[in-house]
Amino acid sequence: MAPEPAPGRTMVLLVPALVMLGLVAGAHGDSKPVFVKVPEDQTGLSGGVASFVCQATGEPKPRITWMKKGKKVSSQRFEVIEFDDGAGSVLRIQPLRVQRDEAIYECTATNSLGEINTSAKLSVLEEEQLPLGFPSIDMGPQLKVVEKARTATMLCAAGGNPDPEISWFKDFLPVDPAASNGRIKQLRSGALQIESSEESDQGKYECVATNSAGTRYSAPANLYVRGPASAWSPTRVSSLPSRVCVCERVGTHVCM
Repeated sequence: MAPEPAPGRTMVLLVPALVMLGLVAGAHGDSKPVFVKVPEDQTGLSGGVASFVCQATGEPKPRITWMKKGKKVSSQRFEVIEFDDGAGSVLRIQPLRVQRDEAIYECTATNSLGEINTSAKLSVLEEEQLPLGFPSIDMGPQLKVVEKARTATMLCAAGGNPDPEISWFKDFLPVDPAASNGRIKQLRSGALQIESSEESDQGKYECVATNSAGTRYSAPANLYVRGPASAWSPTRVSSLPSRVCVCERVGTHVCM
């Protein structure tokens, strides 16, 4: 009978093998998709807006697709805005239509290792159907021009019962103050404060009020970030509304 290997020798043989397996796994690092943000059920107002946010992580990076009643979403009123190289996506529906838009919307995250799904329900009400306590926007953001490196504050105040939570969208994408290293803050009032304004802060802002009764969006408002006042030229900014202009020299102002 062949002698059994000594216990110590067995460990010596196994440990290198386990290390090699770990190195191989670490070298690939592939993983199936996992959701980090999932869409939530919403009740919106006819003629208003609904946005569903979905984001996943994985390696290779997953791609997000949206389905309605088993078919890929397609409508002039539906817009899909991608972020995080396609691993995040916003499905925006505007203007909302009663019955036509009421459905279950499915988010699918896919990479070469697998596919995962999640969904959310959209309900749409006419103004006369709104329940007591449905959010109202008492003060929405207004057009603002701020000098670069200065602080810009986009105002928002909302009512409802229970008190609604306020969130912000910029260019149809959710604003995440936690990702700004403290430069962007949401104040207790609901206002969005942007310190040391940069050109990348320029865009269209909306505040969103949400409670258990439903969700209401403010009208959008543009924030423009410009260089020092002395460097501004007396020009009409093409993207501004027709009656808004930016003027130069001392006494720089926005005229409407």
